[in-house]
Amino acid sequence: MTTITKVALAGATGNLGPAILDQLLKADFEVTVLTRTGSNHSLPANVHVAHVDYESLDSLAQAIQGQDAVVSTLGSAAFALQLRLLKAAAKAHVKRFIPSEFGSNTLNEKTAALPVFADKVKVQAALKEEASSSGLTYTLICNGPFLDWGIAVGFVMNLKGKTIDLFDGGDRYYSATTLATIGKAVAGVLNNLEETKNRAVYVHDTVLTQKQLSALGKKATANKPGEWKENIVSIDELYQQGWAELKKPQPDPNGFIFNFLKTSIWGYGYGNHFEHTDNDLLSIKEMSDAELEELINVLAQ
Repeated sequence: MTTITKVALAGATGNLGPAILDQLLKADFEVTVLTRTGSNHSLPANVHVAHVDYESLDSLAQAIQGQDAVVSTLGSAAFALQLRLLKAAAKAHVKRFIPSEFGSNTLNEKTAALPVFADKVKVQAALKEEASSSGLTYTLICNGPFLDWGIAVGFVMNLKGKTIDLFDGGDRYYSATTLATIGKAVAGVLNNLEETKNRAVYVHDTVLTQKQLSALGKKATANKPGEWKENIVSIDELYQQGWAELKKPQPDPNGFIFNFLKTSIWGYGYGNHFEHTDNDLLSIKEMSDAELEELINVLAQ
């Protein structure tokens, strides 16, 4: 049976990368971090570092030669780099490629049609093509919004400002996952190669509504100055505003990216409530109500 021992990680110093690196090390994988030539990052002593030229297929292929798997957390702006990394993985005979998916359910037809996910859909197509013509296999990981990070930066809920957006009233259920659990999902995939081969896996820490989250946020910030505020936001209006901005001669990315991301998470029919997950397969335990409340309390401090 094929096993994974050596893992190359691209994007180890971004928002998600450190959490994935941490969980890979805890799962006893031998990790090599790919980093741009000339960069200098502080990484754990037990991590190998490979300096690469992301513009060079040969440089990437040489760096990941001998690796069993490649995990990418490269940002959406690095689409061309991720395609090159994928080709390098196939050239180096890597067994498993996990692309920088980690978010909304892009296997859902409505979500896949949103312009912010066009590059992810292209990567998926390239993965399928490589899987059919080489020994490379892949896994997509869908986890919904980053729960802890999303609250910390005010995207899911703004605890510092004591505000939250209730999309279409805030009663729609959605799946959400912490950074650490996404890291556990990556390790779980690499420990269950056959069961996760050439498909998407779905994981979450919790399923909740914005109204439920609002109640927890209001309680956690009760002793802080100011009143708790709920804003009713129409997903349809966000969607229409996003397209209106995108159609401008020089669109402002801030005027459409977040509109479409929020549509994919909280809109009706976009598949971000995962009714069936791979949590059990990947050894992921859902949060209890008490654990969710504790997370909110910690983030509110």
